[in-house]
Amino acid sequence: MPVQEDFIEQAAPFRAELIAHCYRMLGSVHDAEDLVQETYLRGWRGYPAFEERAALRTWLYRIATSACLRALENRARRVLPAGLGAGSIDPDAGLDGDAGAHRWMQPLPDALTPETALIARESVRLAVVTAMQELPARQRAVLILRDVAQFSAAEVAEVLHTTSSAVNSALQRARAHLAEVAPTDENVTEPEDAERRDLLDRYCAAFQNADLTALTELLATDVRLEMPPVPLWFTGRDAVTRFLAKRAFAKPGDLMLIPTAANGQPAVAEYRRGAGGILEAHSIHVITTGANGIAAVTVFLEPTLFAAFGMPLTDPPCATAERSW
Repeated sequence: MPVQEDFIEQAAPFRAELIAHCYRMLGSVHDAEDLVQETYLRGWRGYPAFEERAALRTWLYRIATSACLRALENRARRVLPAGLGAGSIDPDAGLDGDAGAHRWMQPLPDALTPETALIARESVRLAVVTAMQELPARQRAVLILRDVAQFSAAEVAEVLHTTSSAVNSALQRARAHLAEVAPTDENVTEPEDAERRDLLDRYCAAFQNADLTALTELLATDVRLEMPPVPLWFTGRDAVTRFLAKRAFAKPGDLMLIPTAANGQPAVAEYRRGAGGILEAHSIHVITTGANGIAAVTVFLEPTLFAAFGMPLTDPPCATAERSW
């Protein structure tokens, strides 16, 4: 087998975890996919000289991490609206603001990262990845390589061209900072599969039927609603439901929500009927559950995300059979 064909076969199993790694570093599924593509291209070109001097996985992580660190140079971190200021309780508040002044977090489809280890799944939760963006880039890399990818300090030192002592020092600082800003275990309650399906079914039905009562029953008292790239966000069940009822609900038949999964959390893809009568990609909702119901809903108003979820921009397949016109 030619050397570079051998690379393709040997490197393929690492693609999913590399996408997750780059996503944790960058907070963007689009950037993660681009940099993993760059990683494999560089690896393919350099494989003839690789000669197995190091483990292939370590070598690929070195290429990917270097690409991420270059991409992060002189770039502002990605954020969510709740990280920018206080929440609003006014459903009539203007939504434009300074949306273009920030680089926004994106969701990561579960289908792109079929990781099974608990620590790997927990580390792609939206709140955790958002908290990671507050770390300096190299500290972030050390934390992910040590605590998620499970590399030794010596291996991380090799990847980052530094020393084991420097790695251990950076890891200690990164863990301390993340402990201050990341959600704790008691703030997160991930439903079992049957509960998850029921939650998503009820959530979708409430939106599609414009049923405010049904939706209210699902929400925690202190629920948070964010809608990047809209910088405004809402906190508290009353404020959230008043906003949704006034400015997000549509008449039955004009919305379709399709269950999916992102960041190891329940999620839905929302389609809205456009002027031509066709259902069009609108947003991805990522749902954070707590002990007392839905604790947060992050609605990503970015139709370009639908491709990453393997969904069309118009006329979702399950909608075709339901048309009556």
